[in-house]
Amino acid sequence: MQAITQDIYGPAEVLELEEIERPTPGRGEVLVRVRASSANIGDVFIMTGTPYVLRAMFGLRAPKIRVRGMDVAGVVEAVGDGVTRFQPGDEVYGLCDGALAEYACGKEDLFAPKPARLSFEQAAASPNCGLTALHGVRAAGVRPGDQVLVNGASGGVGTFTVQMARAFGADVTGVCSPANLETVGEIGAGRVIDYTREDFTRGEARYDVVVDNAGNHRFADVRRVVRPGGTLISQNGTVGGKWFGPLLRMAREQLAALFLRLKVRGNAWSPKADDLAVLGDYLASGKVTPVIDRTYPLEEAAEAFAYLGEGHARGKVVITVQPSTTS
Repeated sequence: MQAITQDIYGPAEVLELEEIERPTPGRGEVLVRVRASSANIGDVFIMTGTPYVLRAMFGLRAPKIRVRGMDVAGVVEAVGDGVTRFQPGDEVYGLCDGALAEYACGKEDLFAPKPARLSFEQAAASPNCGLTALHGVRAAGVRPGDQVLVNGASGGVGTFTVQMARAFGADVTGVCSPANLETVGEIGAGRVIDYTREDFTRGEARYDVVVDNAGNHRFADVRRVVRPGGTLISQNGTVGGKWFGPLLRMAREQLAALFLRLKVRGNAWSPKADDLAVLGDYLASGKVTPVIDRTYPLEEAAEAFAYLGEGHARGKVVITVQPSTTS
């Protein structure tokens, strides 16, 4: 089968299309014929090996897992022993290692039925960023009527967060570039701020929750717009140095919050079948719909990652997979 592999850390050019052996599902695993995947900032971390501290998990000199990709949507091809929730022919979406391939294996618990209203491309755009948004809104304790500001509202996580906060009953303000104002308004933001013309940290508005996906303001400036007792969700992964990335900033923010009337939350989470089912309900109802910027074929995955790395993607970057005659 064809797959996107890498043997060294580096920019998108290290990704290669390679013919490799098809995986076999073990006990509790599902083999999926992949129809689509998507590019995430987590994939970029592994591809580049930065921040360096994460190499302790990914591999010191090269990634332990050669095939890239996390998000997946496709059709169950085979199941391992002990699998009871799926059978061959089922359309599924979820999370697994090595999703950028014609076939991918993952744990049964990390898949869920694909919502019927979604295409495979939309479903593949949803797991990582959709669950990040769901966990962030939950961690913040968003309630109906809350005022929520989403900084970086037009990216993959941002577009899901705007919609998820609206689904929880919040009034949402989105912050984005002028090119994305219309999109952010269309997905549910009651007010949209063009960051090139207005600095939200200098305004008079105060918010129950601020979700910071951009990390482009000082903590002291962001916290002033959070109401006393409110919550800041700090989850930007693209700022900071090569050694520790955003980790030091997030640690400093949480330490400072101990002395303030403010809750600061990171957004670390572990995928669970129950959460995928909850996300699936929001997707099936239409309360949340993936925003897709561009779609690339598997053989152009390096171009997809390069585009995502530029930091200007509107919503998600999706990679489609067509079976080859040698798969």
